[in-house]
Amino acid sequence: MKLLAFVAAVAVSSSAASLPFRQTSFESSGSGLPDGWALWAPRDEIAPRVYVDPVHSRQGGTAIALSGNSNAAVYGGVQRIITDIEPGRWYRFRACWRAEGLDDPPRQVVARLDWLGQDNTRTDQPEYAWRTTASGEWNNIVLDAAAPSGARAVALQLMLVNAPHATVWWDEVSLEPIAAPEPRRVTVASINLRPSDTKDPVGDFLAVLAHSLPAKCDLVVLPEGITVVGTGRAYTEVAEPLPGPVTARLGAFARTHHTWLVAGVYEREGVAVYNTAVLIDRSGALVGRYRKVYLPREELEAGLTPGSDYPVFRTDFGTLGIMICWDVQYADPARALALRGAELIAMPIWGGNETLAKARAIENRVFLASSGYDHPTYIMDPDGELLSLAKDRGTLAVATIDLNRRYRDSWLGDMRQRFMKEVRLDVPVRR
Repeated sequence: MKLLAFVAAVAVSSSAASLPFRQTSFESSGSGLPDGWALWAPRDEIAPRVYVDPVHSRQGGTAIALSGNSNAAVYGGVQRIITDIEPGRWYRFRACWRAEGLDDPPRQVVARLDWLGQDNTRTDQPEYAWRTTASGEWNNIVLDAAAPSGARAVALQLMLVNAPHATVWWDEVSLEPIAAPEPRRVTVASINLRPSDTKDPVGDFLAVLAHSLPAKCDLVVLPEGITVVGTGRAYTEVAEPLPGPVTARLGAFARTHHTWLVAGVYEREGVAVYNTAVLIDRSGALVGRYRKVYLPREELEAGLTPGSDYPVFRTDFGTLGIMICWDVQYADPARALALRGAELIAMPIWGGNETLAKARAIENRVFLASSGYDHPTYIMDPDGELLSLAKDRGTLAVATIDLNRRYRDSWLGDMRQRFMKEVRLDVPVRR
């Protein structure tokens, strides 16, 4: 059987469907393939085995099954062409899948939209569905995407990738027009201040913020170690349990200004002292903390203990991650936060490599808000471009960002999607 190469022309056959499209049961054609769907792969010899399965389905009907068939190079699946696509119109693609024998599900199970133009060839980069929610044995995927200029049809593609011992079942596939998403605007402010010769650095920060903070602000970012800077004291001297007096003061400020707030403090728990960043919500409550994972030698020798997790926090404006200073030297903190869904990373920092900070935003496709002493204070977008920079002490970097904006590369497409589907976490990393 001749298979469809990705860049080859696609024949829009009589089995092509129009919108809205929804399929919850599949009939076997004479070739054994699901009726209306075509088999495709880059090469015949790496195509998965495809069949209609009457046993494993979501609602008791039939499902499309893709089997690796013990082929280590397996890459491909099935596709169905949907016509009457309007350039610039938004569409929602949904599907359900379950699988057995996978090693790395996010990479090995792929659903995507491949946009086709007038000549039935690819007109733009494919869109990858990566947002997944579990429902029992089944997983639900959803992708909202705008049809690019020149698109007249789209191929719904369901794939199995490099999973020789796996079988994936697909069911409940749909595509429908939707309204374009509204902007999700978030105003972020970070402070450039380095108190010196002070007994109350926290008060110094809050005084500047009270004077300079815009009337409407969703997130305020303060630097690392706001309880120790300029005091001449040791980390262990200023450490306190959380919640504590410092978070109470920060909470009162956040409540008054109706903003979320991230700040670096030192936390004591038993004999352990952590370099911690706290998250305060608009009501003034301590709702999260991140304990710095990567401690430089100097902090270890000062008696600090490293953290062991990269939490993300669901706020009323989006999903927030936090890094602290030395974390920026290494790739895995920002990568872990992005993989857990962080859209914006707040980075309290003393000093650090500016090029690496820019790389973390670009490679993980996240916004980055930095507040530092020997590192610039800025708001950066997923392309690594500075949206706002606070050059002078006692000033704020303020920017309103749109978390629903898509940052697409004309050659590579949406790298946020590709990052989620292509990053290799299955290859062991050994010292």
